[in-house]
Amino acid sequence: MSTWLVYTVGFLAQLLFSGRSVFQWILSEKSKKVLTPSLFWKMSLVASFLMFFYGYLRSDFAIMLGQTLTYFIYIRNLQLQGEWIKFHKYLRILLWIFPVLIVILGYNNNIYDVDRLFKNEAIPFWLLMLGIVSQVVFTLRFIYQWIYSEKQKKSILPLGFWLLSFAGSSLIIIYSVFRVDPVLFAGHAFGIVMYARNMVILRRQIRSENWKKNAF
Repeated sequence: MSTWLVYTVGFLAQLLFSGRSVFQWILSEKSKKVLTPSLFWKMSLVASFLMFFYGYLRSDFAIMLGQTLTYFIYIRNLQLQGEWIKFHKYLRILLWIFPVLIVILGYNNNIYDVDRLFKNEAIPFWLLMLGIVSQVVFTLRFIYQWIYSEKQKKSILPLGFWLLSFAGSSLIIIYSVFRVDPVLFAGHAFGIVMYARNMVILRRQIRSENWKKNAF
């Protein structure tokens, strides 16, 4: 596949990731509290679908790892919101098996192997490790959010989610500079502003809720 088509897939994924953040941020600004709309998770799922494919096309294990770890958490949040069951049955099946399907398809066509991921000449070992650590930190935000939401029995974006988002995104920006990846850089440079703003909104929300409790 030509380079411009590969980058088109990546930028489309980042556009969806950024779009979900803008949508969530605007709703939160209007409500003066951090909200978790179902469209946020739907856009996340589609974007992750595309971003995983982008990582595959660039032979970038760090990107594929990050998307694989969060992909199923997006599905779980849609389940918690009662939205997943509204998807067509066959679409749900496709979304469940997609990551495994693309790996099997690649192996069967002899275009995908372990050496291609871990011995990519464009990604020295130290940079690969930086990318993996960056994606793991960034992914921990959704693992934290998932555990928190499971305890609350509803989909919530807590303060820890935004702190991990900010830290992970900062590391990915550094990785993208060395990797010369405009897709990652553009997406996370924009996202880091949204994460910082949500932290501000959430802190104000917590202070307001504490004040009301103390007042009564």
